[in-house]
Amino acid sequence: MTAMIDMHAHWRPAEVADALRARTREPRIVRNPDGVEVMKSSPMSEEPLAKAFDDVDFHLARMDRQGVETSVLSLLGSFCWIEAQPPEVAGPLCRSVNDGLSAICQKHPGRFAAYAALPLTDISAAGAELERALGLPGMIGAQIPGNYFLTRKDAEAMRPLMEVANRHHAVLFIHNGPRPGDAYPKVASDTDNARRRNGTLDMQASLSSVMVTLSLTDYLADYPDAMIHVHNLGGNIPYEVERMDHRSLLDTPNEELPSSRFRRARVYVDWSRSCTAMPLRCSHAPRGPHSPKAQPPNLLRPASEGGSRYGRDLVRSMGAVGGTSGAR
Repeated sequence: MTAMIDMHAHWRPAEVADALRARTREPRIVRNPDGVEVMKSSPMSEEPLAKAFDDVDFHLARMDRQGVETSVLSLLGSFCWIEAQPPEVAGPLCRSVNDGLSAICQKHPGRFAAYAALPLTDISAAGAELERALGLPGMIGAQIPGNYFLTRKDAEAMRPLMEVANRHHAVLFIHNGPRPGDAYPKVASDTDNARRRNGTLDMQASLSSVMVTLSLTDYLADYPDAMIHVHNLGGNIPYEVERMDHRSLLDTPNEELPSSRFRRARVYVDWSRSCTAMPLRCSHAPRGPHSPKAQPPNLLRPASEGGSRYGRDLVRSMGAVGGTSGAR
């Protein structure tokens, strides 16, 4: 029987509950007119506190139903506000979250690994927290907002984190999202189809830009031992690469085709909930939520072992099974 690994499993950590109570704008925890504490994610939405955070037993039961052996946990986007706080606030919050994620990994050996949260308003502090987190059981790397990689110029700010990941053979999960201070979401809520424009059109286009930065420049050349994971098939690249090749043949016929460079790049994508017709063949495409990819068993070291030296091997082992979709 094969094991399955979900590389894209977001988590809502209860460790930030007190910080949510102290906030004066959404997301925050408040008391409703009945005096009951609720989570308000936006001015118009709220949910009972009992449903606001993830429960390990519930998650394990879902994994068992879906045949998932291991989930790699990462902070849900609506909780990433902790990373954008002033360093004196973001640092303790991220440490608390990372310690909590590691504790889950320790309590359930082999069932969980995790990406760290980082205090991104101070990149030096973020690098220090990544160093610390990678010494914790179960931590294999960190989740980084995609806006840091929209262009090569943007990505220069991430070199300190890339150096840490490279030194520890760790994985960086580049997920669509803003840098601290970025206007986000890009499409205002009063725009028609705002959710579709933000959650699909803008997200996929942004991820495509991330893939161009990582695959069509030499940015990653200095980090051969770091592994890069981009979600949702790397945006629209599987659909756009044919157009890129066509324009390349017309405009720069003496240059190597973009499709060849994508295939050669050391970038892994998860399939997440993405679609069907994909022109690129790639053997490095770990799956995401609700669509786990069959894997050989025993890819993870026991969670009791400190550090994430196995992070690169985890992703590489996933690629060993092969796959017919993705962009690499």
